[in-house]
Amino acid sequence: MTTRTPPSRPFLVLGLLALSAAGLSGCGGKDDAKTDGQVEAGARQTVTAAVVTRTSLSRTVSASGSVSAWEEVPVAAETGGLTAVALYVDEGAYVRQGQPLVQMNDVLLRAQLRQQQAQVQLAQANAARDDAALARAQELKERGFLSQASLDTTLANQRSSTASLAAARAALSETQTRLNQSTIRAPVAGLIVSRSVTKGQIISAGTELFRMVRDGRLELDAQVPETELGLVRAGQSATVTSSEAGATSGTVRIVTPEVNPQTRLGLARITLAPNAQLRPGMFARAEIAVGDQPALVVPASAVVYREGKAGVYVVGQGDVVRFAPVTTGIRSGDGVAVTGVQAGQRVVVQGAGFLGEGDHVTVAPATGTPQPAPAAAAPATTR
Repeated sequence: MTTRTPPSRPFLVLGLLALSAAGLSGCGGKDDAKTDGQVEAGARQTVTAAVVTRTSLSRTVSASGSVSAWEEVPVAAETGGLTAVALYVDEGAYVRQGQPLVQMNDVLLRAQLRQQQAQVQLAQANAARDDAALARAQELKERGFLSQASLDTTLANQRSSTASLAAARAALSETQTRLNQSTIRAPVAGLIVSRSVTKGQIISAGTELFRMVRDGRLELDAQVPETELGLVRAGQSATVTSSEAGATSGTVRIVTPEVNPQTRLGLARITLAPNAQLRPGMFARAEIAVGDQPALVVPASAVVYREGKAGVYVVGQGDVVRFAPVTTGIRSGDGVAVTGVQAGQRVVVQGAGFLGEGDHVTVAPATGTPQPAPAAAAPATTR
């Protein structure tokens, strides 16, 4: 008869411990799964939302550019070869139309003028003599005491003297004009902005001596982005500022019809107020009031930045949010005009900075901000 040896006690204890560990492990997995499910269900962030509204805002268009003259007028010499003997104005002077600016040496011209005045007097005397001779010849011809040939000769002499008188008068007029041109005068009223003539200089005809700003009027050549160029109109008011000369008022004079194909900028010429401290060549900025324009507005705190791009989180179906890139515009109180969203959409306000694409949220009404009426709650169910 064979006797079975009972298992050793240590192996029995180890087997029981292994079974206990397996049972505990199974129970622990269920608890962990339950905990994960509870965390996932409770991961919704509570946020506030606002509705994108369409309204009219008083809009301004920002532009910048250089100050220039409304109309620059070059002043040059019409006659040449004379020396400047006197300068009456300098840069920065405001002159009236016709005011003397430079006096050139006119001694020779005055001598020529006197000579030609004498030539005119001589021609007048010859013309008077030949007129009288022609009258006598015609009378003698009528009486039959003078031949036709003699009358023709007398008539030719009279016509020659008349032509000589006309030539003498033309030469006198030319010299008188050159004498008048020896005094260079302001062609228009305005501000002298540059001078290139010095006393003692021999001036050639056509040489620019001064440059003037007509009537002292300045304007800003404001460069406007092509996307906003259609909003700018002639007659609109503008505020022009410069770090060197402060602020002044202005009015849009004209909007040029051309857009630079490289920079995509158009040009609006803004006439500056007469008391502006700006100078030609200065850089300045302009805020052009273009009137009320329709705009979509969201709270400024709803705009966040992701990877350097501005955007808002739009609340969709199931309270799932998505990031919508926007372009921001002008501010009005706590709101900001944006493009890239639609009127009526809900955007996250408080808590937007902590969200990511596709997050689930719980929307709570913002204090003091009207919100859409919440949907009716589903009836509670009991097990």
